[in-house]
Amino acid sequence: MIEVRNLKKEYDSVTPVNDVSFDINDGDVIAVIGPSGTGKSTLIRCINLLEKPTGGKIIFNGEDITAPGCDVKKARQKIGMVFQSFNLFGHLTVIENLMLAPMDLLGKSKQEAYDKGMELLRRVGLGDKALSYPDELSGGQKQRVAIARTLCMDPEVILLDEPTSALDPTMVSEVQSVIRDLSKSGKTMMIVTHEMNFARAISNRVFYMDEGGIYEEGTPEEIFENPKKELTRRFIRRLKVFEAEIDSRNYDFIGFGAELDRYLLQNDVKSSDTYRIRLVIEEAVQQILIPKYTEPDIHVTVEHSMQDGGTEITICYSGERFDLRDTDNKLSLSMVENTAEKIEYSFREGEPRPNEVKIRVKKD
Repeated sequence: MIEVRNLKKEYDSVTPVNDVSFDINDGDVIAVIGPSGTGKSTLIRCINLLEKPTGGKIIFNGEDITAPGCDVKKARQKIGMVFQSFNLFGHLTVIENLMLAPMDLLGKSKQEAYDKGMELLRRVGLGDKALSYPDELSGGQKQRVAIARTLCMDPEVILLDEPTSALDPTMVSEVQSVIRDLSKSGKTMMIVTHEMNFARAISNRVFYMDEGGIYEEGTPEEIFENPKKELTRRFIRRLKVFEAEIDSRNYDFIGFGAELDRYLLQNDVKSSDTYRIRLVIEEAVQQILIPKYTEPDIHVTVEHSMQDGGTEITICYSGERFDLRDTDNKLSLSMVENTAEKIEYSFREGEPRPNEVKIRVKKD
């Protein structure tokens, strides 16, 4: 249905979309997720040419709609768009908002446009609001009207750009319910959203965007349960990360501790959990690993999950195979083991720091 090939959108100081290629198949419901500023909205605005791509092609039903001379207005009639901000005409009633485009662009009669508009208003649960004006509606009702207005053009594809982000939390579910109903109807859709549970529930494909493109793609099960790439994993688990490299026995551990405390404080880690995290690092790194190496080469990563409150510490270090649980320092090892929920060691042949220890810290 839609083939995107080497799409690029470049601004003066940033390139949010760079060399992106994918297909949208008939009946797909694609959820686009990722951190703010990673080009999600830019991507879907390029697809219906609200943003003019800097490079690449968008082929819709066999026609390159980015080619010079293409009838952009005609293409947009088949690629509907639902925005964050509703964009309803305040001086028109709800039904007039729905009737306008079918009459002006599709040549529908007033009666045809009215009948179709009323059918769709009833579908989104707002048949009784036909003669109301937008200012008389709640945010959730306005967005449902906006969705109905898009459907009035009978588009082959619907693009939704954060359709619930401008809503009061109490109104989000009513809009999600309408979109969920659409997803079950076989309508092809692509939706940018920060609502992870919603994305998982409605989609058959998920794009995680980062680093200027589609960083990882998969089914909802693959992306939400078993992401393959590191940035996807961190985003899905809402991981906040602290990293440090220790390359000397004279390393500034006081400064390290201050930076670690600042990171833990910023992420609202409980004081009891903070104590355990610091204890694991002090005993594992300062008491077990540092004394073993004349020239230590150690990388410490602390990942705290905002989702479940858990913390995992990963310690990678160079040198021969050495599991810190083989240390002669049994006191420090005992303190680490008593504080850890799980300890896993692996030796990754060929890596700059082949020794890797993952420590899952106990939590309250």
